[in-house]
Amino acid sequence: MSLKQIIIRVRTSFWYLPAVYSIFAFILAIISMFIDRYMLTNNFYKSIPPIFLSDVSLAQTILSSLSTSLLTMTTITFSSILVVLTTYLSQFSPRTLQNFITDHHTQRVLGIFIGGFIYTIILLLLVRNHDKSTFYIVPTFAIIVSIICLGMFVFFIHHVTTWIKVSNLIFNISQKTIQSIHNHFVDEDIYKENPPWENWEFDEIQTIEPYILFSKRSGYIEYIEFDKLMTHSMGVNHIIKIEQDLGNYVDENTPLISVWRLKDKEQAEDYLSYITISTDQEPVQDVHFGLQKLVEIALRAMSPAINDPYTAINSINHLAKILTLLGKKHLATPFYYDHHRQLRVIFEKPKFDDYLYECFYQIRHYAREDVSVMTSILKALVYIAQGNSPFIKQAVWDFSYYIVEGLKETKWLMKDQEYLNKHLKDIAKACQKSKQINELLLIEKR
Repeated sequence: MSLKQIIIRVRTSFWYLPAVYSIFAFILAIISMFIDRYMLTNNFYKSIPPIFLSDVSLAQTILSSLSTSLLTMTTITFSSILVVLTTYLSQFSPRTLQNFITDHHTQRVLGIFIGGFIYTIILLLLVRNHDKSTFYIVPTFAIIVSIICLGMFVFFIHHVTTWIKVSNLIFNISQKTIQSIHNHFVDEDIYKENPPWENWEFDEIQTIEPYILFSKRSGYIEYIEFDKLMTHSMGVNHIIKIEQDLGNYVDENTPLISVWRLKDKEQAEDYLSYITISTDQEPVQDVHFGLQKLVEIALRAMSPAINDPYTAINSINHLAKILTLLGKKHLATPFYYDHHRQLRVIFEKPKFDDYLYECFYQIRHYAREDVSVMTSILKALVYIAQGNSPFIKQAVWDFSYYIVEGLKETKWLMKDQEYLNKHLKDIAKACQKSKQINELLLIEKR
């Protein structure tokens, strides 16, 4: 595992920020005690108001009380986190637990509480009787730290009440998915298409049997260091094909990478170190995982136990926002060339049609009798088609036939049919297919 993979694994873990704050608090406690003794040695205590100084007995009492209080606040914080996690697990999706756990505000608050406890308990250990003086200023420092922790506790209560709202959870998932799209896809208008004749290398290597690298462990593909794969293949003059997409589950002996122009088989094993396989899905590069979370929130909301169609509609609206952005990105070309215009990496990514289907096929099935949710899907298709390229408009138009095919299986009331037809007309207008609208309408015009 490379250094970058280790850093990503550490930063996405729950204990990362609390551990950093704990180490910082330990160091700060030692420094505070040195400052206390330095002020004693240089007679600075004479210029400090007596209210900020404590004798040994009072200092130990204050520090003992503060450490106990901070430990109690930390326990309450853990309990609050468990309440949120239970809510996410039962009402939204088990996959959404990561969004709250890995949120830096949550980790930072918990880290400050743990750091405050460590700070006061270390000072309690260091405060002892001395021959030179029986006065200490470190209890004042500890009180300041406790006041900061108290303020963070109020902030955490507000943070929990905000995060437990499903609308804020959906927005957070959407924003992280959008950020991942911006990081890993190129805008369609700035992408330079390779000339068709440059793809002759791919046609040629298809006639040659490649060397296959198999997975050595089971799990989900979490991260692919694409730049290092490209650099390594250039250095040894290989052509490689990544056989599995991000987020895919792989088992031992599942094909991961195909290598052409290989002379030494030991060189090929290095490629496996650039692919991180985790026991759980992590949204580092995986756009599918963010979409999956939004879809699952919508499905849970439509279940008879919850019956909350407005949450499903909210999820669909954010899915439309993400798909609109994906429509403006370049998704199709699987070939990647080096600066000499030689083929180096082949990585086939899903097409826009695949993303469109994956977002709505389950929602269409489970909400086929709910006119509000089905209408929100039609509105989403209109939103996606508007302002996008003719290619995306055609993809949305073709997908509309699939949605209408499901709509026609349900017996709608007259008003419901009129309402759905109104939005089908909007799809035809957005896709510039107004002349073909009769192919979609649920009932013929009268």
